[in-house]
Amino acid sequence: MKITLRIWRQSGPDDRGRMVAYPVEDVSTDMSFLEVLDVLNQELITRGEEPVAFDHDCREGICGACGVVINGRAHGPERTTTCQLHMRAFRDGDVIDVEPWRAKGFPVVKDLVVDRSAFDRIIQAGGYVTAPTGSAPDAHATPVPKPDAEVAFDNATCIGCGACVAACPNGSAMLFTSAKVTHLNVLPQGQPEREQRVLAMVEEMDAEGFGGCTNTGECVASCPKGIPFASIATLNREFLRASR
Repeated sequence: MKITLRIWRQSGPDDRGRMVAYPVEDVSTDMSFLEVLDVLNQELITRGEEPVAFDHDCREGICGACGVVINGRAHGPERTTTCQLHMRAFRDGDVIDVEPWRAKGFPVVKDLVVDRSAFDRIIQAGGYVTAPTGSAPDAHATPVPKPDAEVAFDNATCIGCGACVAACPNGSAMLFTSAKVTHLNVLPQGQPEREQRVLAMVEEMDAEGFGGCTNTGECVASCPKGIPFASIATLNREFLRASR
């Protein structure tokens, strides 16, 4: 099939960007979206033009590096990562808009690449445990109630892709931060830093310029890993508890 990609081109953080249209032919429905960008870039290089800069790594939906906004939706029309989105989700002749994440906390580096190091700094503020564990403990050495283990696992699946921020009308990082806080705060190993963790991570989240949560729910709808909306309530509850 033949499609037209309208891609955001921006040479650097301080430059003005613009949408540029590129027709791409002979697109297979079995191709991933990133493979189409590869094909386009090969054509641009052959013509002596600047290829489109986009971020990616594993291309297996694990690392979260590949996120872009496709036709106004984070990661595109399906609830998956951009690298796992296939062209069968589109139709012959479609015009597809491709843009970077747009949020104050994610400044554009070039084209579709944004700086997501703000997420790293939020994790550095408190997303860790300091209790020395030595070698790997024996299985079941630390009892964890099954409901708590399930909550921890559900939140540990967050890959930090930033789709929640890109989808939120406020550019909020509450779902990401709540996933990291909830994951550790429900486990025994996370109890020593429980109060310090939530206060430090929320403070860093605010300092990075992310907006506030107004319970719109777009973050949950766009999350490729299905982080539950209840995690934000858990973050609020933990924050109030630690603030007393």
